[in-house]
Amino acid sequence: MNRTEFVIAIAVVLFVAFALGWFAHLMLQRFTRVSKSDLSEFERMSQELHEAEETRDQAITYLQQREAELTSQLNQTEAELRAAMEGLREARLEAEELRGYIEKQNAK
Repeated sequence: MNRTEFVIAIAVVLFVAFALGWFAHLMLQRFTRVSKSDLSEFERMSQELHEAEETRDQAITYLQQREAELTSQLNQTEAELRAAMEGLREARLEAEELRGYIEKQNAK
């Protein structure tokens, strides 16, 4: 094999390698290409996801407000209950004092 044949053989091998690489690139590009319908589907899904996140945030905000209202209402009810219990305790003491006074008056 002389020098010219060697250069031609190397050129052919390099051309075949280039052609195989180019063909592999075309096949890879063809199979991994995203179509316009897929892009529109992705856009629709991202919009739905965004709307779902907004709805979730609104629900969380509503639940936090409702929880704050219920906690406030519970605290108010507990305060009213404590006041009512204190009033009842005072009324019982007063009733006992009145019974004692009446019994002393009847004993005289």
